[in-house]
Amino acid sequence: MTGQFITELAERVRDHAARKAPLRIRGGGTKDFYGARVEGAPLEMAGYAGIVAYEPRELVLTVRAGTRLADIEAALAAEGQMLAFEPPRFGAAATIGGTVACNLSGPRRPYAGAVRDFVLGARIVNGKGEDLSFGGRVIKNVAGYDVSRLMAGALGTLGVLTELSFKVLPRPPAQATLAFEMDEARMIETVNRWAGQPLPLSATAWEAGVLRVRLSGASSAVAAARAKLGGAEVADGPAYWEDLREHRLPFFAADRPLWRLSVAQTAAPIALPHPHLVEWGGGLRWVSGAVETARAREAVAGAKGHSTLFRGGDRAAGVFHPLTPAIAKIHRRLKDAFDPAGILNPGRMDNF
Repeated sequence: MTGQFITELAERVRDHAARKAPLRIRGGGTKDFYGARVEGAPLEMAGYAGIVAYEPRELVLTVRAGTRLADIEAALAAEGQMLAFEPPRFGAAATIGGTVACNLSGPRRPYAGAVRDFVLGARIVNGKGEDLSFGGRVIKNVAGYDVSRLMAGALGTLGVLTELSFKVLPRPPAQATLAFEMDEARMIETVNRWAGQPLPLSATAWEAGVLRVRLSGASSAVAAARAKLGGAEVADGPAYWEDLREHRLPFFAADRPLWRLSVAQTAAPIALPHPHLVEWGGGLRWVSGAVETARAREAVAGAKGHSTLFRGGDRAAGVFHPLTPAIAKIHRRLKDAFDPAGILNPGRMDNF
């Protein structure tokens, strides 16, 4: 299956490159809303699925890009392990290829790492129709590792992901969720102070005057942290973090544009008059409402951050925060090197 599929995929990409006919890469379609709209012939990858290799003792997993995220998580759970970056699915059909292409991480991200931090290797078909492999299947092998990480967040503009290798981690044996009443400014100070202490933090979220904190780790460490921090224990903690991860909380249910503002964790509250939810110890600010693009970008300018129109809204001014000229030049060179004909998901990243 592997050889024939890759051969046919490479031939199709070469044909489209020769005709300069765009391709729209698609996995499970659960994140089609993310990024700018792409016009092109669909290139369906969900059928290219399956676990290639899994070594629980080595903490390494290799899968085909069309493998459903739910299937991967089930296989890891059976061995007491997990994808530590806690990726959102946004639907049962979510694939691991789409997960990496979008580089979206869940509540655990600031305490464990982002998607790209766990990618050990990647196999792709680039815009020239070449079958390329980068990185490896073992943690010690770092040859080409940075190239593999380039695929995380590239939204399919540099190559069609076909195979991916990951570092996985053991699931923590104990977990608890605590709730505290406090305003946003105090929350930012508090969670950053806690981050500098030996506490088993694995997630934070603040909304409407309530801070929720998840503790994960050894039972003794979780118990000691609970005693030290105080607060009210949340009985349905696991369900809350799952709903946050999948955007099933009431905050996300409203039919309004959703902005994703990434800023320094210690940045002051963002001055926008719309409902907001704060994750990642202050580093991720979700804003729900019709915010003008220029105002959203201005709001994060002084906080060392960037803004993304995550879902809905007027996209005429672009979805992603504009790149600086120097970074844009690097992006253009990468695009030209991997996809010189510009056929892979053209425009998905606004200008690339």
